[in-house]
This record gives sequence, C-alpha cells and structure tokens, in this order.
Amino acid sequence: MNEKQKNKLPVFCSRLFEAKVERGITFAQLGEKIGRDEVWVAAVFYGQAKPNHEEITKLADALGTNLSNLSDFNDKSFFPDKGGLVEVPPTDPLIYRFYEIIQVYGYPLKAVIHEKFGDGIMSAIDFTARVDKVVKDGGERVKVTFEGKFLPYKKW
Repeated sequence: MNEKQKNKLPVFCSRLFEAKVERGITFAQLGEKIGRDEVWVAAVFYGQAKPNHEEITKLADALGTNLSNLSDFNDKSFFPDKGGLVEVPPTDPLIYRFYEIIQVYGYPLKAVIHEKFGDGIMSAIDFTARVDKVVKDGGERVKVTFEGKFLPYKKW
C-alpha cells in the first residue's frame, strides 16, 4: 500500500496491513482461515468489501490482533468505497495493464458476450475473481478469471 492509498483508506485498513506484515501471512492463508477467497480478503484490506462480525472475528484471530482494532468494520456508517482508490487512467503499471486490456479487448469481449448471451451486462455484484499462477513454456504466467452473473437488459 502506498501513501496515496493509505490516505484514502479508513484507519482500520492500515491496521490490517500492519498485522498482516507482522504475522507474515498471505491473503490466500487468511482466506483459508476465514473461509473466503484471497481476492475478497484483499478487497477487505483495501476497504472495498465489508466483512460480517463472524468474518471480522476470524480475521482478527488469524492476524493475532485484538478484535477492537477491527471494530470499525461493524460501524453502521462504514460502507466500502468501491473504486475510489484508482486514478483513471491508472498510474500503477500492473493496474494500467488491466485498463489497457479493456481498451484493446473491451469491445471484442462485449461482442462475444452479446453473441453468447444477448443484450446485457456481466454483474460486478454477483461476481468472483481468481488469480492463479500457471507455469507455461518454462515461465510463470498470471491467469485471472472473472465470473459474473449475466444480467439481460429489460425491455419495457
């Protein structure tokens, strides 16, 4: 997490990152301990997802931190600020590549989705994402899988 992001995040997110570093634990390991995917767990750390009380309790236990350090998640006034961390266009090279992929392949992907499903969108609410490491041709490759519910546009 860089300083710009840190300034945009709720204070308790910084506590999560500090505890994660102190514990030397990965998002995948945390996900296993609380029963969630590593991408969703990372979203919690960036204030993009809101865990319930049971998940907060398991997270505090997995991080070896006091539950009171994460109690702000229970505050009814806290709602995730989805998308508020990324500039457009993004300046981070890895995030920019996702932006570039959409610039180059956005309309081709849209055309294929429309051919297969009809006129509609892929939900970002009923959605999952996975990141896998694949070894191919003697090198490591990143495999990102997005899966979202298809939502057809309503006719009226």
